[in-house]
Amino acid sequence: MKNFSDRVVSVTGAGSGIGRAVAIRLAGEGARLAIADIDGERARETASVCSSRGIECQHYELDVADRRAFQDYRSRVLADFGSVSMVINNAGVALGADILDMEWRDFEWLMAINFWGVVNGTKLFLPDLIASGDGHIVNVSSVFGLMAIPSQSAYNSSKFAVRGFTEAVRQEMRIRRLPVGVTCVHPGGVRTNIVRDARGVGALGDQEKIVAGFDRIALTTPERAAESILKGVRRNKPRVLIGPDALGFDFITRVVGPRYQDLNAPLARVGYAIGRRYGLVKHDS
Repeated sequence: MKNFSDRVVSVTGAGSGIGRAVAIRLAGEGARLAIADIDGERARETASVCSSRGIECQHYELDVADRRAFQDYRSRVLADFGSVSMVINNAGVALGADILDMEWRDFEWLMAINFWGVVNGTKLFLPDLIASGDGHIVNVSSVFGLMAIPSQSAYNSSKFAVRGFTEAVRQEMRIRRLPVGVTCVHPGGVRTNIVRDARGVGALGDQEKIVAGFDRIALTTPERAAESILKGVRRNKPRVLIGPDALGFDFITRVVGPRYQDLNAPLARVGYAIGRRYGLVKHDS
């Protein structure tokens, strides 16, 4: 897919962050957009910006974890637009907690959105993408789908799962010679609301300070992330790494292999000590 003009694109999690930036960029390139978000007002605001670019755009309130709701969403998109050429499964949430402290319901909440939301969007729309004759799937993983980080076992689980699922789907499309490209996206730190909206962060430390710290170290804007994603789609890349930190994570895991876990543990211990000193972290993890 080299050109997005007049292509119908579904974007989940489009009310803010990367999803919103991708939608706005696609609007500037003439795509027809289905804007979905669990926050209906955020979806409406993004759709308003996109529509101002002179393109056809509809907004939908959608909980990606609810398969029946996702089925209804697909039906509504097809009724409104007649076809779908690309799906961008971007919706995601975060959870900060060690496995010993984590509530089952929080783990299940995160997996339902981050993993099953991607599966729902891929499997439900795949027949339509094949029918388009030139479809594309973009599933958003994370640098935490390349390397595991303490206090992020749930998030790591979901993003490694998205990576494995997406890489398998790409191979299946190629084996069957079906006209659908598949790209897995691994953003590093992107200045979005994901930490502010995360569960469990307050139990780890001062949430406002943690959010402020994340905003300082996040190296990439949503707009730059959107540019990288669409460039990857045009090149039908299997993997898109976003930001210098993503490149660093990828490099470390390739060079060091699984030993990165042994190297990271003492570094994390030092990080927690510094965090406690400055009131960012309440306890050892």
